[in-house]
Amino acid sequence: MKKRPDFVPYKRRMIATTPEAASLEFRDVMRKRRSVRMFSDKPVSRETIEHIIAAAGTAPSGANKQPWRFVAVQDPAIKKEIREAAEAEEREFYSRRATETWLRDLAHLGTDEHKPFLETAPWLIVVFKLVKDDAAGAGSESDQVYYINESVGIACGTLITAIHLAGLVTLTHTPSPMKFLTRILNRPDYERPFLLLPVGYPADDCVVPNITRKLLSEIMVVDRG
Repeated sequence: MKKRPDFVPYKRRMIATTPEAASLEFRDVMRKRRSVRMFSDKPVSRETIEHIIAAAGTAPSGANKQPWRFVAVQDPAIKKEIREAAEAEEREFYSRRATETWLRDLAHLGTDEHKPFLETAPWLIVVFKLVKDDAAGAGSESDQVYYINESVGIACGTLITAIHLAGLVTLTHTPSPMKFLTRILNRPDYERPFLLLPVGYPADDCVVPNITRKLLSEIMVVDRG
């Protein structure tokens, strides 16, 4: 006999204002989010990082398999090792791997192979995607996971939002290839590096590129447009 799904009543989140006002307030908060490369070494509590990662863990995922692992790094020796390995890959990128078009598109951001923020930021959160379900135990029919990149991508968006709402800053860092993170952090083969995020406070003299974002009319279409 087919097992019946286990359902519980949905508890709707109640707000003290209207959806229009609440969404407008959230939009204005998120408009202040920026990717930051100049970090302070001011400490951030482990409790804060735990809350942020727990928030990311609420993201939806294919078949609710939750195919993610968040490795939080605060040990200075490990951060140094990660920086050295990341910069080695970045030197290859800027000198040989990147096309002229790619480098030209990056020029206005002022990026290069030097990544001091990987040591300065008090925490690094390394996101791994799971290519099989490690929660599958005795009696489980499958360790298969579904929509891995989509699921982990959504969780990362929630993670970045939680960091911003905590009054902290981050940067989506993607040295390529990233397999060195599996080795340094002693992760199993079925965990694949997905994203590296330094987390902390901005430096007192922090500056960010003077960029603009697309208008709503450029990113939103209603019905067939």
